[in-house]
Amino acid sequence: MKKIILILILSIFFASCNSSKRVVTKKSKTTKTTKTTKKRNSSPSASTPKTVANIIDYAKTFEGTRYKYGGTTKKGMDCSGLIVTAFKKENIVLPRTTADLSKRGDWIDVKKLKEGDLVFFATSKNSRRVNHVGIVTSSRPGHVEFIHASSSRGVMISNLAERYWYQAYVQARRVL
Repeated sequence: MKKIILILILSIFFASCNSSKRVVTKKSKTTKTTKTTKKRNSSPSASTPKTVANIIDYAKTFEGTRYKYGGTTKKGMDCSGLIVTAFKKENIVLPRTTADLSKRGDWIDVKKLKEGDLVFFATSKNSRRVNHVGIVTSSRPGHVEFIHASSSRGVMISNLAERYWYQAYVQARRVL
């Protein structure tokens, strides 16, 4: 019985925020999905500024929530859980893991980021595999802020220009 519980815990641990596949960050090698093939459960007006503002505002209600691996509530939340929960509030269904999220939507150049875009990071030492994600909350030239669930400080807003995040940045995607 103890072995089964241990195996179950280990399988959950490896399935959430960490990616097991390498993500290519060059635009020329990233495939784009067309609007007709995007898989999301949403109304045609899903990309309205009001929808984006609602997603960001709802994500901000979790600010200060502690980090919890696999969490999606005020009791605790992980990075992909924050994204899935915020978008679900607007009836937009996204994949649960960071690895799957990093394949959704269209690749976006960092200079063209807008509110509601997803930013992906590789925070593991000596690895460029995506294992962290956030939602852009504010974007203007040279200044991009995003909300995410940090394993050390919980749900918080950070700036892409901070050295840590700048060096860990891998790609951005627009899912709306």
